Amino acid sequence: MKGVVFIGGNAPKPPVSRKAAEGARIIVAADAGLIAAETAGLQPDWIVGDMDSLDAQGATARLHNYRNDQILRYPPDKDDTDAELALNLLWGKGCDEIVIIGGGGGRIDHIFALRSLFEREPCPNQWITDKEYIFCLKEGVFSHETHGLVSVFPTGKGPWQAKSEGLKWPLDRVVWRRGFFGISNVANGLFSISVTQGKFLLVVSGEVC
Repeated sequence: MKGVVFIGGNAPKPPVSRKAAEGARIIVAADAGLIAAETAGLQPDWIVGDMDSLDAQGATARLHNYRNDQILRYPPDKDDTDAELALNLLWGKGCDEIVIIGGGGGRIDHIFALRSLFEREPCPNQWITDKEYIFCLKEGVFSHETHGLVSVFPTGKGPWQAKSEGLKWPLDRVVWRRGFFGISNVANGLFSISVTQGKFLLVVSGEVC
């Protein structure tokens, strides 16, 4: 079952967000992610978080359009981030495919925190910002089409092993270790990555459209 989380930060254009949310059974907005969801013409099933970002943007009035039982408000002094709260809600509802939308730009510690979510199990399947598609690749074959930069990072527990077709620098002979990466590879059309061991993050850079 597919779930979508809208978070604060730079989001892709509304048509991209709507396409990414197609087929979702549950949509959750984490705090200011409500603005991105509504900008895309979507109404979330739940809004979660401490709502400090909504308040800072003078947007808390948006909450009046939702029932009280759709709003899960938490105190600012909490252990989990708003994004974590949203993800936990979706996993608790049985979602096994999760897409995060938003989170581009902004504070570097927020970016690091979102990146760290992919070290865990379970983890999100995809993250889309205004300028990147980020995919979590596990065992199997993944194909994508782009004309631009492609970067690959091992994540989670190793060992890691992958092969590729259609990239300027093949991944077949790369010896992956924690902390290593393959950055600024190039694709000129359709490419594929076959993961035989471990888990990888694939970042496809360039304005998302």
